[in-house]
Amino acid sequence: MKIGQRVRRSIVTVGVVGSLLVGAASIRAAAAWTAASAPLAVSPASAERLSARLAEEEARSAALQAQLDELRAGTADLTGALDVARTMISTDAATATALRTRLATARAHLASLEKSLAKARATAARNGGGSTSAPALGPPREVDHEGETDG
Repeated sequence: MKIGQRVRRSIVTVGVVGSLLVGAASIRAAAAWTAASAPLAVSPASAERLSARLAEEEARSAALQAQLDELRAGTADLTGALDVARTMISTDAATATALRTRLATARAHLASLEKSLAKARATAARNGGGSTSAPALGPPREVDHEGETDG
């Protein structure tokens, strides 16, 4: 059983056209099924609504940027104040060190004066002064190393 070439071509052509029709029908059926199972319950936002939301977000962004700028300015002020405080602490530490040195010198000088006073009392007692009380001296005067006196 041999089929002619024209008949074979006709059968192949009919098969191809039939396949294309079945494919198109299945695509349409799938699209209809998808549209039926997932309807748009909420309509998409309009262009006006989107532009309004964009404007709101831009305003919010500008407000946040202004707050950030204020915080940066405050940070700069605090940094300056911190630098001033560090300088003051450094100066105060140097002053405290100088005062400690002056206090040590004054204590050494006081100890020397107390030894001299004790020697003078001992000498006075040996020489027959007989007085065991300290001589009346005025209030102590503090002498500054720069030539100024207190009192």
